[in-house]
This record gives sequence, C-alpha cells and structure tokens, in this order.
Amino acid sequence: MSLETINLEYLKLTANDKLLDLGCGEGRHALSAYISKELEVYAVDLSISDLEITKSRFNEFYESENERKNLSIAAANAENLPFKDDEFDSVICSEVLEHIHDYKSVLLEISRVLKNGGVAGISVPRFFPEWICWQLSDAYHEVKGGHVRIFKKHRLLEDIEETGLSLEKLHYAHALHVPYWWLKCLFWREPGEREAIVVRLYHRFLVWDLMKKPFICSLAEKLLNPIMGKSVVMYFRKKIERF
Repeated sequence: MSLETINLEYLKLTANDKLLDLGCGEGRHALSAYISKELEVYAVDLSISDLEITKSRFNEFYESENERKNLSIAAANAENLPFKDDEFDSVICSEVLEHIHDYKSVLLEISRVLKNGGVAGISVPRFFPEWICWQLSDAYHEVKGGHVRIFKKHRLLEDIEETGLSLEKLHYAHALHVPYWWLKCLFWREPGEREAIVVRLYHRFLVWDLMKKPFICSLAEKLLNPIMGKSVVMYFRKKIERF
C-alpha cells in the first residue's frame, strides 16, 4: 500500500520543476515530491494545524546543503490562489474538491496556475464506496469540514475538461482502505471517543501493511482497486495554446 494517492511518476516531473500541492493536508504528496527530486515545491492549505504538521515533518527531511530543491509552506484559499498565471509545471489536488462547495472555482484556479503542457493530478472519493459511507452514517458527512458532495466520475471529468485540461490517465487507489471507512461509519464515534475494537484492529492492519509492504497485500490491492478502489485518480494535461 502506498501512502500517496497521486502517482508522482505520472506527473512527469523533471529537475527544477515547480510543483503545487493544493490542499496539501499534512504534506504527504509535497514531502514525497521534495524527497524524490530536485524540485521547487509549494504546499498550501487552509488548515493552520495541518500546515504546522507539514512543517514539522519537512524539518526531518530538509536538505540544507542542496539549494536546487525547496519546499514552501503557506496558508491559501484554493478558490483564489496567490500565484501568477502559468506558474507551475504540475499541480496536485488530492481529496480536496469533495470538501468545497464551489469546487468549479478551484478547477479554474488549477487551470490558471498550470503552465501550458503541464500536468495536474486530481483525485476524489469514488462514488460507490463514498455512497456507502453516507448511507451508514450521517455524521460522516455532517462533521465540520467534511465532505459536502459525492462526485460522479463522468460529471467531474466534464467539469475539469471545460477548464482547458485534457484527460491523459485514470486509475483507482486504496481499495484496502474501503473496509476501514465502512467499519468506521458503521460504528461511528464522536471526536474524543474511543473507536470500536474492530475499527482499531483494522487500522492496525493498515499501519502494518504500510510499514511492511507484504506482497500479498500489494497484490490484493492491485486486484481490488479497479473494483472498489476508494479514490478515483485522474491526470490531465493543459492544452498548449496555438497562435
């Protein structure tokens, strides 16, 4: 099981590229990109607490002697980004759009700051696993800052392509996470309450899988992702304007 939802290889990043991780959360994609290549990475989010965690984690991997890579961390609104047009070679927006009412404004911002020919990696929860979560627990989607919609893939694809981006690749991810979220919704606990034992045991399994990476789990997820992957992951290229 991989920690990242967006496969960085599909972004076709090269040395000195500028990468934006939009809605970076605790920095999993931004940090992986910083570690893997000599890039100028920007990690932005509205959550100050998440940004503080990102900064703390970054301090563990900071390469002070290497001036050819950098990670900048800042608070920013995804609907009105403080960046110039055509500023980034690649943009990541992973598991963000489902939290935002005016998600089309975010899509327009992604297209605006992405260079012509650049690649955007965008992921959202897949319809069926997410729908089951909503049926099992109202609290799952009513919690503050939670999911405000369930996307249908074809509709979201149309919305993204209307901004001038063209789909290049699509896959699914994190099938082994789906039972965890179904169990969590079935045995829902309020913040601060102890999780049900079955939820704690499954979470322990996911951590074990992440750390040990056993072949059988990797194979199972590979086979299950097309059927019940938790996330739909899409890669788009911004069309090169011809004059």
